[in-house]
Amino acid sequence: MRKRVCSLFLAILCAAAFTGCKTAEKKGAGDSKTERVELTVWGAEEDAELMEQIIQGFQSSYQGQADFNITFEVQSESECKNALIGGLEAGADVFTFADDQLNSLAAAGAVDPIEPDEEIRNKNLESAVEAASIGDTLYAYPLTADNGYFLYYNKQFISEEQVQTLDGILEAAAAGGRHFMMDWSSAWYVYSFFGNTGMQVGLSDDGITNYCTWNQAEGEIRGVDVAQAMLQIAASPGFASGTDTEFLDGVRNGSVAAGISGVWNAVAVEEAWGEHAGAAKLPTYTCGGRQVQMASFSGCKLIGVNAYSDHPQWAARLAEWITNEENQRLRFEMRGQGPSNITVADSAEIQESPAIAALLEQSQFSQLQRIGGKFWDPVSLFAGNMASGNPTGQDLQEQLDLMAEGVCAR
Repeated sequence: MRKRVCSLFLAILCAAAFTGCKTAEKKGAGDSKTERVELTVWGAEEDAELMEQIIQGFQSSYQGQADFNITFEVQSESECKNALIGGLEAGADVFTFADDQLNSLAAAGAVDPIEPDEEIRNKNLESAVEAASIGDTLYAYPLTADNGYFLYYNKQFISEEQVQTLDGILEAAAAGGRHFMMDWSSAWYVYSFFGNTGMQVGLSDDGITNYCTWNQAEGEIRGVDVAQAMLQIAASPGFASGTDTEFLDGVRNGSVAAGISGVWNAVAVEEAWGEHAGAAKLPTYTCGGRQVQMASFSGCKLIGVNAYSDHPQWAARLAEWITNEENQRLRFEMRGQGPSNITVADSAEIQESPAIAALLEQSQFSQLQRIGGKFWDPVSLFAGNMASGNPTGQDLQEQLDLMAEGVCAR
């Protein structure tokens, strides 16, 4: 009898324990909630449709792993640094920016080193990885490798032989009552004339100030030689200084036969000129009695992850997704932008793009843009005087000295 009572007691305990376990299990399952992930993405207005498609793909791929609310907001890539540093905690979790802003963003603590980085390094062009790095440390995800410029020309008016030299281009443009257009109000383009002369400009070791020898008064090519060459170009009836918008207007209305711009205008130029649209590396120009190859600044667009994001792991996953092979291919198809991903860059469709091919040809004469903020205004002022024919008659060496002093100012 005692044995039966004990057995019954044990059975009741086991049943109670089992019921308790089931109840706890059921309660635990009911309490588990999918993580709410809210992310803000900044990018260019022109990328809105593309980015919405990429974000939808991301949410579909990670469906069920989190409750996503991802918002795209328009923010100029060139002004991203200022907008972000102005309020890091309120800034976007993921953002697109030009590579020349990387040093400032890292110094402000806006971006952290990316670890591990081996996969990113292996999948992207070496130049793009360099643009996304400070020293040997990677801080951003490479997105494009096309932030440079080259020559567009209308084959109907300018031959492949004439596009080799700026003299030939100006002569052909003037003969047809048209123009070669280049923006001399932008120091970014003006670098073309100084870049392959032996004179130097760049960011000092302090990461803030610049060094500049564009006022060099000795050597095979002097600063005055470049200034005189620019004045001669400006005096040609085939030349016009104009902004990117004015260049496109001229392409469309027929007043421009050639000009310097980038891949962002490839679709518009092809639509306007059709089968006559051509693209090539920058030409040589006459300077100091010789032909000098025009140089260019090169750069990349990068994707950054805000170090103050509330969801840093998901923000990093989204940055990886935006820059992966599939979406860089999609970016080329929808926006015509050159990829940093090696596989996409080597694809047939990229190699067959005249604009990308011209950019790649020009890349051997380009320099990664690494300059401080004091560079822009003094160079633009100097070039504006040259474009106007030096109306004040001020001594060229004096103007060059003032420009160099301004570029190097603290």
